[in-house]
Amino acid sequence: MDLLFFEDCYHRSRLSGHITASAWTLTSDYSHVAMLHHKKLDRWLQPGGHADGNENVLEVAKKELREETGVSDIKVVGRSFYDLDIHSIPERKGIQEHEHFDVRFMFIANNPEQLKKNNESFEVAWIPLAELDNLVDREASIMRMKHKTLALHDLHR
Repeated sequence: MDLLFFEDCYHRSRLSGHITASAWTLTSDYSHVAMLHHKKLDRWLQPGGHADGNENVLEVAKKELREETGVSDIKVVGRSFYDLDIHSIPERKGIQEHEHFDVRFMFIANNPEQLKKNNESFEVAWIPLAELDNLVDREASIMRMKHKTLALHDLHR
């Protein structure tokens, strides 16, 4: 018997939690990461967003990267997702607190000059990895991706 559990997990209407996707996007020398200062959350984050019914989370991550930063000329690093994070989103505007199951992909920007902000963020910037810690207040999941990036870059030197 083939059962599909949580068939609505790709929709934000699943209030207990739902799938999101994000883009950990680096310059080709692995020295800078694309980050945005998110207006709603007032935090620096990697680009990302809701799947909104799209089960192809890689495509969701690419779409969010393009919409939130203008960066579209990219190369996917690896054959699968880069990181998976489960984090709580606080109650806001009548939507209860819920969890995001964030599937994260790593990209290299072939044309970092494409970077531009949209109306969802206060600012978008290429942040040096060396300066990321304080900017994100040492948020554990971002620090995890940073350390994985540094280890991966060291392997390819």
